[in-house]
Amino acid sequence: MSRIGRKLITLPAGVKIEVLPEKIVVSGPKGQLEEKTQPGISIKIEENEIEVSRTDELPQTRAFHGLVRSLIQNMVIGVSEGFKKDLELVGTGYRASMQGNKLVLSVGYSHPVEILALQGVTIQVEGQNKVSVSGISKHDVGQVASNIRAVRPPEPYKGKGIRYSDEVVRRKAGKAATKGA
Repeated sequence: MSRIGRKLITLPAGVKIEVLPEKIVVSGPKGQLEEKTQPGISIKIEENEIEVSRTDELPQTRAFHGLVRSLIQNMVIGVSEGFKKDLELVGTGYRASMQGNKLVLSVGYSHPVEILALQGVTIQVEGQNKVSVSGISKHDVGQVASNIRAVRPPEPYKGKGIRYSDEVVRRKAGKAATKGA
């Protein structure tokens, strides 16, 4: 049995879940999220706890058991607290700014790079080299943050580029000068 799938999900105050034949709808103080249901997975709601179980032992159903539980857990956290990813721009002259709803990055290219946020995701710039991406959908927040990082990933020699604030960039030694050449 899936260790993740077995865990119960506790509903915080103010969060409601609705299980429809085709989808699961979770609504809370920050908004509403929905996800498709998977065949062979049953969801039981008792008081303020959700139990995810499977109805058969097919390999596909077993694979979806923990996934569905994790998706529901992420929706519950998203509508109650929300998700946030912080990025840093490291490099001389690297800066970020907002123009309307577009993030404009100057990261060493001959042109500024513009990035639009997905619906339900907000981008904030703190100072000139810190970017914060927040929203209620873990997937969308992660995707937007990944798109920003992909503009200029950190390189291993000088560490320049866009990185997550908790990311550790492994540095490499540069060219070593030879002795007695």
